[in-house]
Amino acid sequence: MSGSTVTSTSPVVPRWARKSTLVLAIAALALAVFGTTTQTWLTVHLDPAQLGQAVDSQAGLQVQGSKAATTVTALALVALAGGLAASIAGRIARWIITALILLAATGIVGAAAIVIADPLAAAQGSIAAATGITGSNVQVDVTAFPALAVVAGTLLGLSALLVIPAGRYWKSRTKYDTAATGAAAGGSAAPAGPADEIDSWDRLSRGDDPT
Repeated sequence: MSGSTVTSTSPVVPRWARKSTLVLAIAALALAVFGTTTQTWLTVHLDPAQLGQAVDSQAGLQVQGSKAATTVTALALVALAGGLAASIAGRIARWIITALILLAATGIVGAAAIVIADPLAAAQGSIAAATGITGSNVQVDVTAFPALAVVAGTLLGLSALLVIPAGRYWKSRTKYDTAATGAAAGGSAAPAGPADEIDSWDRLSRGDDPT
């Protein structure tokens, strides 16, 4: 009986589905959201008599995103951790991680949109800390950074939705998977490179002689 050679071709992975590409996109968007919170989201124009000496009356009271929308910073870090975890997670875990990133992205967009819709309410805490007065009817200017947070949060949610279909192309193979595949094919699976001490110990525990 003559032997035959079976050639197995792995499916071509689309560029958008590559693990490195998608994980990098999620991490970059999460960091972009985090970066916006370190910038000025609101500029409050107060009566110079109300301002303390530490506040420049010309520039007004600068309110960072981390103070205007405190939850955005935490949610950005959650999304960042989720994106990194998705790269090593299994199929079921990826569903859970995707849901967490989507919730974080939704929270980011919602919190930033609230600041845009009602900047005075978002600045009241900073106004009270600077002047000791709450409920002041003052002019509040919104910078571009809350809008950038909304855009980045939206793209973050869309990127998270790609994790599930892209995960079909992500094959996490270990030496145990390789051994099982070789045994199923009727051949012996040889390590791709020189066996280290851990590999040798594992093979000995299975009854194989690594020498």
